[in-house]
Amino acid sequence: MRAGAWRVRSRDRYHLAEGARWHEDSLIFVDLLRGVLYQDDAPPGDRPRRLLSLGVPLGAVAPVAGRPGEWIAAAGTGIALVGPGEPPRWLSRPEERAPVRMRMNDAACDPHGRFWAGSMEVTGARGAGSLYRVDHDGGVQCVLSGLTVPNGPAFTPCGTVMYLADSARRVIHRFPVEPASGELGQGEVFARFSADEGRPDGMTVDDEGHLWVALWGGAQVRRYAPRGSPVLLERLPTRQPTSVALGGGCVFVTTARHRMDPPDPLAGAVLVRPCAMTAQPAYAFGPRGGGSEISLR
Repeated sequence: MRAGAWRVRSRDRYHLAEGARWHEDSLIFVDLLRGVLYQDDAPPGDRPRRLLSLGVPLGAVAPVAGRPGEWIAAAGTGIALVGPGEPPRWLSRPEERAPVRMRMNDAACDPHGRFWAGSMEVTGARGAGSLYRVDHDGGVQCVLSGLTVPNGPAFTPCGTVMYLADSARRVIHRFPVEPASGELGQGEVFARFSADEGRPDGMTVDDEGHLWVALWGGAQVRRYAPRGSPVLLERLPTRQPTSVALGGGCVFVTTARHRMDPPDPLAGAVLVRPCAMTAQPAYAFGPRGGGSEISLR
């Protein structure tokens, strides 16, 4: 597809736009290092609404089931429940006392209501990051360690497969997931990337079970069949796409100006174009069986 077919959602440019999700007929995304959450439900060209400003890095959010306006967030050194005008209510800050400077990165809910969030050392030190799972009661478990820059995760609609990128290592792994417990099975390499292709960043899975991947530094988004073969490549008019979301008959791509000197004119823009393929809206975090009790740590 032609780069010229992409439209820019607004005149705003973000430092490190990330975490694109489709929720309640609008696009949700963050400006990660600035700790700001945006909702883009305005006509094209108008500015997105600023929903939250946390004052710490904000990797990604997911809605909380049954609690309009409340989010579960991978933020700072941990995971919190956040809402307008309220201080974060921390479920856990597992990286608070790490021997190196850590922050949370990308995150997402699975179709069964669990929240999964990755962490990384602030300069990307090799092997310092982890993947955490937040269970229905708010308990936080470390499920993978030795990661560098985890991005995703992304889940198939049935919730039995998780894709997780380690951007610094230019690899995406695929893991089986046990739906009842959230336990991960043995992972396998799904895709590797050369330096010329870019680094796998944010991802989503469409309703046909195909994985969409934003390739940082590669100026492209790719769609992969479940067996790992690329079936679609969409070139972008800026080098650093960070995440991809499907919704409202469109595909949205967030981009970044971070570490780009000088930035190109579209670096940091949110891009959009029509798309016939569909995906589920952002999965919500919630207690098992629709209950309301979440334990705060």
